[in-house]
Amino acid sequence: MDQKNFEEIYNQYRIQSGQPELTDQENSSQQEEIIAVRKNEDRDIIAFKTNTGRELDYIMALDEAKSGSLAHIDVFHKYGRDIIRSEPDGIEENNLSNLPEF
Repeated sequence: MDQKNFEEIYNQYRIQSGQPELTDQENSSQQEEIIAVRKNEDRDIIAFKTNTGRELDYIMALDEAKSGSLAHIDVFHKYGRDIIRSEPDGIEENNLSNLPEF
């Protein structure tokens, strides 16, 4: 069996899906983290606050998540649209729906 460079293959996958290549820790340190959310009356998340104090509406956050600017955030397609969610890591406290509200 051939030795494969799994990281290179993964980076190619990220590039093809429109996400930036991850090469070192510097990339992750440049990403902002979502620290709080705003919800509407139906308890849907409608806005996000980052660790730098920026407040992003849903569309802005979606665009930044797709570009790789937000740490620990995934974008997936469901219900006929793109949806933001926290990366699944088994820690419920850091799920977007469990973050403090602003």
